[in-house]
Amino acid sequence: MEDFTGSATQDLPVRRNSNLGPEFEARVHQLVADWGAEKSPELIEELIATALKMARDKMGTGDLKLMNRSLKELRYAAKIFAPYRDVRKVVVFGSARTAATEPDAQLAEEFGRQMVANKYMVITGGGDGIMGAAQRGAGRENSFGLNIRLPFEQRANQIIEGDQKLINFNYFFTRKLNFVKETHAFVLFPGGFGTMDEGFEALTLMQTGKALIIPIVLIDRPGGSYWETWMRFLTDHLLKQGLISKEDFNFIKIAHNVPDAVEEILLFYKNYVSSRWVGSQLCIRIYKPVTKKAVAALNKQFADVLRKGEITQGGPLPQEQNQPEIAHLPRLVLTPHRDGFGRYRQLIDAINLSETA
Repeated sequence: MEDFTGSATQDLPVRRNSNLGPEFEARVHQLVADWGAEKSPELIEELIATALKMARDKMGTGDLKLMNRSLKELRYAAKIFAPYRDVRKVVVFGSARTAATEPDAQLAEEFGRQMVANKYMVITGGGDGIMGAAQRGAGRENSFGLNIRLPFEQRANQIIEGDQKLINFNYFFTRKLNFVKETHAFVLFPGGFGTMDEGFEALTLMQTGKALIIPIVLIDRPGGSYWETWMRFLTDHLLKQGLISKEDFNFIKIAHNVPDAVEEILLFYKNYVSSRWVGSQLCIRIYKPVTKKAVAALNKQFADVLRKGEITQGGPLPQEQNQPEIAHLPRLVLTPHRDGFGRYRQLIDAINLSETA
């Protein structure tokens, strides 16, 4: 990939894949170079080209306002999260109506406290109830609030109100996108439509391979039946009618106390770090290499996942050169089928349990 960083000159190569025509492509390229974009300037050029195409497409004012405001919200949120890129985070969902004295709220507060003790930050919708309780436990300095502007009164909880890490969104979809892209685990406490919406959103994205696999933990009070009732609905109606697969249940873990919930998340990252698709290959980054015997066992246990070839262990792929900060990590690379993603969660669990070299 060409390097367009540094001072601008007319001798720099110009990308001509935006369909703007040579003259405008050169002008956009020069503008970005003059501005001094250091990271992925070619993507900045594409953004400008897309904006110019909107003018050519003669879009209505409503569409332009939607796209403009959405991009502004996404840019601002990315700016706020940027200093905390190296800190793992957990999103907590749950009812805004739960009183602070109720057992669920007390669990949420303790959960927030325990996750911070394990060097995680907590993200919530910024409201009261479960969200406020989780942030009380985490503390203001370890909390993010992703608030949504609503027609009726909606305010942030006292813990996050006024903090720079409180981000106000106009659109649910930009808010949801940030929940998904910024977190390393989803935790759901009993809640209403919003909690169900966020839970099913996370499950849908993982089930369809549109989001990387991370833990989804459902927490209820000791002896509570909220999530068991929900699971019976999934089993008795969706599964029995063939609308979901039994592998989809691998995404979900029910916990009735904070230690079990915390352990589920920490074990997921025992050796697993992250993963990335490189073409048809899935590259799984791990902290420590596993033994040859463990690789052989993984190939045998997950042969049904492989579309071709086998699971191999090695270093970073050439396409990962844009992530030098994790170049030292060993990788497990495979070419899997692009379905049955519940099995991927089982693969990650097996990697975490494998003997390391």
